[in-house]
Amino acid sequence: MMGWAVLIVCFAAKQYSQLGYITNSSIASLILQQIYIFKFYLWEDGYFASLDIMHDRFGYYICWGVLSWIAGIYTFVSQFLVNHPIDLPPVLFYGYLALGIFFVWANYDADAQRLRVRQTKGNTTVWGSKPKIMTAKYKTSDGKEHSSILLLSGWWGIARHVHYITEIGLSFMWTVPAGFTYILPYFYVVYLTILLFDRSHRDELRCRAKYGKYWNTYSKEVPYRVIPYIY
Repeated sequence: MMGWAVLIVCFAAKQYSQLGYITNSSIASLILQQIYIFKFYLWEDGYFASLDIMHDRFGYYICWGVLSWIAGIYTFVSQFLVNHPIDLPPVLFYGYLALGIFFVWANYDADAQRLRVRQTKGNTTVWGSKPKIMTAKYKTSDGKEHSSILLLSGWWGIARHVHYITEIGLSFMWTVPAGFTYILPYFYVVYLTILLFDRSHRDELRCRAKYGKYWNTYSKEVPYRVIPYIY
């Protein structure tokens, strides 16, 4: 993540050395990526409770990803804009920034809601009201019974994996400053969409196996998996 943050600044510096200024398309993409990276560190304690760490764990899949995939693919839009400079109309520049910042906030707020509700056992507020929750029981391999709190209101009342949409939306907003002349800059957006929809499927299988009838009840309460009224 630190390498990602440094590389995109280097690409902006390279554009400055070539043009004598940094285009606002590069600035918009740079700002949104840096805000997202900052959000990652701000939410670092919550990341340790994510699917990546708890189930995929730090094996080859994640190790290779953070060492090579992030550096080569996540930074590609900034690299592309070095040799394909675009000066955006002010309305697009500020519009892309506003929408991108909204997606960052929504992503953070969704994760924070769930973490806060579980830490307080529901003794908190979500969007100004007492959260709607359910307690799902499950057994571990040693036969012991445990329970988890599932949130059914706030962002998590919209869809069971609503935070994936904010991730995809944000990646699109820091890519769209590159325009639509070339499809290559959108590789990461396409890749991320496939990854997260596949992950939502894996999430569903794991949670249904873990919680059984409780997950079936939860799915009836929150019927949409990722996109409200569609999927």
